[in-house]
Amino acid sequence: MSPAGGLPRAIERGTERSCSAIQIFNQSPRMWRAREYTEDDVLAFRQAMAASPIRAVLIHTVYLLNCASDDAEIRSKSLASLVHSLRAGDRIGARGVVLHAGSAKSGDVSSAIARCGETVREALARSERCSLHLENTAGAGGTLGRSVDELAQLLDAAGAGKRLGICLDSCHLFASGYDIRRPAGMDAALAQIGTKIGLERVRSLHLNDALVALGSNRDRHANIGHGELGERGCASFLSAPALQGLPCVLETPGVKRSGASREEVELAKHLHKRGLAARKRAKSASAARRGGARRGGASG
Repeated sequence: MSPAGGLPRAIERGTERSCSAIQIFNQSPRMWRAREYTEDDVLAFRQAMAASPIRAVLIHTVYLLNCASDDAEIRSKSLASLVHSLRAGDRIGARGVVLHAGSAKSGDVSSAIARCGETVREALARSERCSLHLENTAGAGGTLGRSVDELAQLLDAAGAGKRLGICLDSCHLFASGYDIRRPAGMDAALAQIGTKIGLERVRSLHLNDALVALGSNRDRHANIGHGELGERGCASFLSAPALQGLPCVLETPGVKRSGASREEVELAKHLHKRGLAARKRAKSASAARRGGARRGGASG
């Protein structure tokens, strides 16, 4: 949601779209210049949120950041911008700041992960409370975080402190090779996360359909139900037991690039309920089959 016109406008726009969670940029997403909020800005935002159905706010860092860059100036600017976002998150009570860790470009990935880890450690040391959520990526252009293993390495390089978590993006998962279109595939991906990272590290979600094929390593979002995941795949993602209660944000293009509409938000809520109901039916059917097999064995 855009905060244009003042921070409370983001809350108003989210409420108009029937949201319970929103994401904002705390400055222009394609500019380094930081925006400072006054105490009046922060108070107005908190009051607007308290009076609304919005229960969680995420801040997304600007697109220019590359905490893994081998260019010292870019890393310095990335650090300053990340610190600014984390401090803004502290002030407005954000659930977390979502970060694309950066890109190795054509360089050595392990060195890029180490540089990113050092930058993130410093940013956390210069801020107080707000969580930092490293987002999984589709993997295009050497972007870091394309796999569970790489996310685990990034977290370790950044110190693996309590403020560190991950933001799981459905489109990026699919584009990086995780077939989450059915519950079994989604659960398998989460099992990897549980083993290598810890499910408690999953702190926020991005629900986006995928315009591209499985494993294509391209980051192309589609409107919900209009991509390769489809409604069933989105329901599979939303209904995973380990993800319940997390803030979930749509980053879909919308109609004429206008962003997610109220209708699409309502569709996501419907798919969430549909996915939960389908999982419940599958669990009941499985239990019935197991019961029948036991009875059959006893009578035999």
